[in-house]
Amino acid sequence: MPPANTCDHPPAERFGAFCHDNHVGAPGADAGPLSGLSFAIKDVFDVAGSRTGFGHPAWLASHEPADATAATVIRLLDAGADLIGRTLSDELCYSLSGENFHYRMPVNPAARDRLPGGSSSGSAVAVAGKIVDFALGTDCGGSVRVPAAYCGLFGIRPTHGRIPLTGICRFAPRFDTVGWFARDPALLKRVGEVLLGETSTSGFNRLVIATDAFERCDAHVRAVLDAGVQRLSNLFPDHVSQPLSPEGLGTWLDVFRTLQASEIWQSLGPWIERIHPTFGDGVGQRLAAAALVDCTEAASARQRADAIASELSAKIGEQDLVCLPTTPGAAPPRDSSTAQVENDYRRQAMELLCPAGLGGLPQVTIPIGVVDGAPVGLSIMARRGKDMDLLTLAAQCFSDAPFQPENG
Repeated sequence: MPPANTCDHPPAERFGAFCHDNHVGAPGADAGPLSGLSFAIKDVFDVAGSRTGFGHPAWLASHEPADATAATVIRLLDAGADLIGRTLSDELCYSLSGENFHYRMPVNPAARDRLPGGSSSGSAVAVAGKIVDFALGTDCGGSVRVPAAYCGLFGIRPTHGRIPLTGICRFAPRFDTVGWFARDPALLKRVGEVLLGETSTSGFNRLVIATDAFERCDAHVRAVLDAGVQRLSNLFPDHVSQPLSPEGLGTWLDVFRTLQASEIWQSLGPWIERIHPTFGDGVGQRLAAAALVDCTEAASARQRADAIASELSAKIGEQDLVCLPTTPGAAPPRDSSTAQVENDYRRQAMELLCPAGLGGLPQVTIPIGVVDGAPVGLSIMARRGKDMDLLTLAAQCFSDAPFQPENG
C-alpha cells in the first residue's frame, strides 16, 4: 500500500464533510479496476500512521495512531482508487441523524434544509456533493442506508460477514457491516466487485412487496415509492404482497435494539467508564440505556434474533427480491429538535431498517424520487449472499434514477 499522507489538508468543499484534526490521504495503485477514481472513508476506518476518531474528540485524543490499514481500504487502494480524505461520523456511530454534538453537522447537498442522515454522514455528503466518486461507511442499524436515502444516493449494506471488519472501530459486531455510496449504480456495482471479490449473479424471478414496511411510510411519499414498486412489478410478473414480520416490525425492533445496545456497551462501555466523555442528547441517552441491559435480557434477545434470522431465511426464497421503503419519508428538517427526531422519527425508521440487520441480509437503497424537494429512497433486499444480484439489478434497471445532487 502507498504511504499515507497525514500532513495535507482535506479537500476544500462547502458541505463540511471531512475531518480536519485527523485528515489522511493516499494514492491508489498505478493500475486497477478503480484506477482514476477517488474515494473517502468514514472516521472509523484505520489508516496506518493516522489516528481514527470514531466521531468523538475524546476517542481521537485517547487512541494512538493505527499500526495497520483497514483491509477494506487496502483493497480499494490496490484496485487503483485514490483516498482523498476521512469523513465525519455521528458520535461513536450511535445515531441516524447526521448531527454531531462535538463537530459540525455536514450539509446535505441534495436538500440543504434537511438532515444529511447518519452515522455515515460525511461519506454520503462527500459523494452527493461530487467531491469524491464513492465513499465507505458502516451500517449497523441503518448508517449507510439512511444517509444514502436522505442525500439521493445509491448505497448498500452487504451480507453480514461478507467483507472483513479488520481495522474498523468495534461497535455491535452482530450487526456491523461495511457499506458504500455512489451517485450511479454502475459504480456501486464496480466497487462491489472489488470488495466482494465476485462478478457472477444468478438473478431473481419473484418480487415480494413488504406490506408491513410500506404501511410505516409517510402517505405523501407513497406515490413516488409506488412508481418504483411498479417498475419492479413490470420486471417480475410473479409478485406477491405480504408482511415481513408475522408478529410486527415493532416487536422485531425491540429485539434488535436490546441486542444492539448490549453489544455496543460491551464494545464501548470500558472506554466510556475510563474516560468519562461528554455526549450530545440522544447519543448520551442511548448509551446510558445500553449500560442497563443485563445478561439475561441480552441472552433472550440473542435467542430471539437467531429465530428471526431463521424465519427470514425460510420466508425469502433463493430467487426472491424483497422491496420496501428505505426510510418512512424524506429527511426531517435540519432544524428539527433532538426530541422530534428521537420521538417522532427514529423508531419508525428503525422498524424499516432492522429486518436486514436481524437477518444479516444485503440491502441496496435506490434514489427513487423527490418529495417536497428532498430525495426518497426505495430499497431492494434479498437472501444472504445475493449482494451482487442486487447490485446488478440496480445497475441494469435504475441507471436513470431521477435525483442528482448539485455540484460541490
